[in-house]
Amino acid sequence: MVSTDELISAMLARAPALRRLGYKVRIDISDLDESVLLDATGSQLDIRPASPEDEVDTALRLSAADLGKLMAGRLNPMLAFSTGRLRVEGSKGVALKLANLLDED
Repeated sequence: MVSTDELISAMLARAPALRRLGYKVRIDISDLDESVLLDATGSQLDIRPASPEDEVDTALRLSAADLGKLMAGRLNPMLAFSTGRLRVEGSKGVALKLANLLDED
């Protein structure tokens, strides 16, 4: 299971790739009732706890366990989406771009 702090740390470790995203994405961890904002629209990457009301281009919603599997490379994002384990609100293209940037490592 992944906590919000672990998610933020993991994303900061991938900051060089994530800076190229160019969008705002909120990741909602459904079973923890917590959210993280990834803002790659400015000159600096901003990753911080968020609220569901934050204005974003795309919102991703999944459980902490599935998020941990995604981050470890044990769950394919497309499989998670097609089976309903990952829900995307907003631009699906932004979600796909994020998945590709995270997969570059």
